[in-house]
Amino acid sequence: MSGTLYLVATPIGNLGDLSPRAVETLEAVDFIAAEDTRVSVKLLNHFSIKKPLVSYHEHNHVTAGQAILARLLAGESCALVTDAGTPAISDPGEDLVRLCAENGVEVLSIPGCCAAVNALAVSGLPTGRFTFEGFLTVNKKSRRERLDSLKTEERTMIFHEAPHKLRTTLEDLCAAFGPERRVALCRELTKLHEETIRTTLEQAVEFYTENAPKGEYVLVVAGAEPVQAAAVTLEDGVAQVLALKRQGIRLKDAAREVAEHTGLSKNELYAAALEQ
Repeated sequence: MSGTLYLVATPIGNLGDLSPRAVETLEAVDFIAAEDTRVSVKLLNHFSIKKPLVSYHEHNHVTAGQAILARLLAGESCALVTDAGTPAISDPGEDLVRLCAENGVEVLSIPGCCAAVNALAVSGLPTGRFTFEGFLTVNKKSRRERLDSLKTEERTMIFHEAPHKLRTTLEDLCAAFGPERRVALCRELTKLHEETIRTTLEQAVEFYTENAPKGEYVLVVAGAEPVQAAAVTLEDGVAQVLALKRQGIRLKDAAREVAEHTGLSKNELYAAALEQ
């Protein structure tokens, strides 16, 4: 019988955020796959956890994934951790999860910290619908194409950014979405100097022109305002009803169908179409 892969979310700054269940899982598994073993060993030492560590990251995930899978199929259990946050989210861990799914290995998530969700929660922007965009590519053409595709996105958007790239990213977001678009800049989440700045993209650009960015950032950007559909006149609606009638649809049915997608009165459409 194969073992289990556990996706264990780790703190994004404050070690007190590691859950008791996460600690129990890390103590119980046979081995731990870590993005950076040097980072993870500090976390494990803090909680006095002694387990074998293997490396699993962006540059070795193909070969390392196969080696981990082989051990799982042999019955061992493994905890996958990243340097901070939830494994497999914008992370090569998604490939390991897919590999396990394809080979019938059980995968369980041990929930915990996620910087994107934390930032969204404190942003003050709409949270009902959102899209996670992660880090933007540094390739100028690809970045421009990605931002162009998001110009009409109505959901709240979440981006990650490093401090040395923040100014350029804010300028690009401002150019793509307009200077008045609202943004929340969340930095150093759960750490000593945690801060959330709620402003517009133009004001954010101006602020960081004079102030050096410090720490890792999550940018939460308001979605575009919904495009209001042009109002359909009664005359236009009647024309649509008559067009459906010419296709063989009964007049009453045609009036009902047009009323449903235009908001016009079915009775008014029917009466006006009879006069044509």
